[in-house]
Amino acid sequence: MKELSRRHFLRKGLASIAGLTTIRPGSIDFDLSREVTVDKVALGKSGLNVSRIAFGTGSKGNVKESNQTRLGMDAFIKLAHHAYDRGITFFDMADSYGSHPYVANALKTLPREKLTLLTKIWTQPDGSERNVPVRESLDRYRQEIDTDYIDIVLMHCLVQGGWSNDRRHYIDGLSQAKEQGIIKAVGVSCHNWDAMAEAVDNPWVDVIMARINPFQSHMDGTPDDVKALLGKARQNGIGIIGMKIFGEGNHVKDSEREQSIHFALTEANIHCMTLGMESIAHVDDAVERVMRLA
Repeated sequence: MKELSRRHFLRKGLASIAGLTTIRPGSIDFDLSREVTVDKVALGKSGLNVSRIAFGTGSKGNVKESNQTRLGMDAFIKLAHHAYDRGITFFDMADSYGSHPYVANALKTLPREKLTLLTKIWTQPDGSERNVPVRESLDRYRQEIDTDYIDIVLMHCLVQGGWSNDRRHYIDGLSQAKEQGIIKAVGVSCHNWDAMAEAVDNPWVDVIMARINPFQSHMDGTPDDVKALLGKARQNGIGIIGMKIFGEGNHVKDSEREQSIHFALTEANIHCMTLGMESIAHVDDAVERVMRLA
């Protein structure tokens, strides 16, 4: 007998429960939404298995704050714990978001070994930002997050090609940290076509974070061009994290969310996506929509 996938089993189980409730109204008092948790996927050949949804902490993020940190510590912790309960074990941070201490507090009562932590380092083409050694920055990040290691570190917001030459300072520093076990995977967050095209064929890159949605909103090319480039990256074993899935909040009507998630899951050539969720309702909608369409 063919083995049922977890997703198929879940769908059949929920359908059966739903059928029972229609036969005997009120006889079963289940919150069906709580039965659905997001699944995990292999992130290319990075060696990491991550939840298909990452909890993005950088909506409108800059100068050490974001919409997520503006919620306040207590509300952020409650939201992060709810996301974890729904299967979201992947946390997407950046030094510039100011989210490290917020995630650290949220994770105090969660098992570190079940989590994937990603952060990003700001880079300058002329060397180190303010001449700070990469290791010094990484040590500060680890202290702020209260973790011995960081799963993924990306060079943040690359906006031009040529980065593999003019950012050797960061590449060498991150490579050394990876060799020492301080980080597990390295890569780039791209906001430019040339930067992303350069990353696709670069053997140093384990992970690419790319802007992708069906509306060509805040993207680096047409949806067809970007998904073709990301398809090439996947063939090269690079893990792909989609961002700007809703066009940086420009396409959040129910029909647009449906179209965006369907596109991300079926066409975009990404392994997982980061979503800047700001409420429990956002988390629930994302998990239930992704698992229904996956």
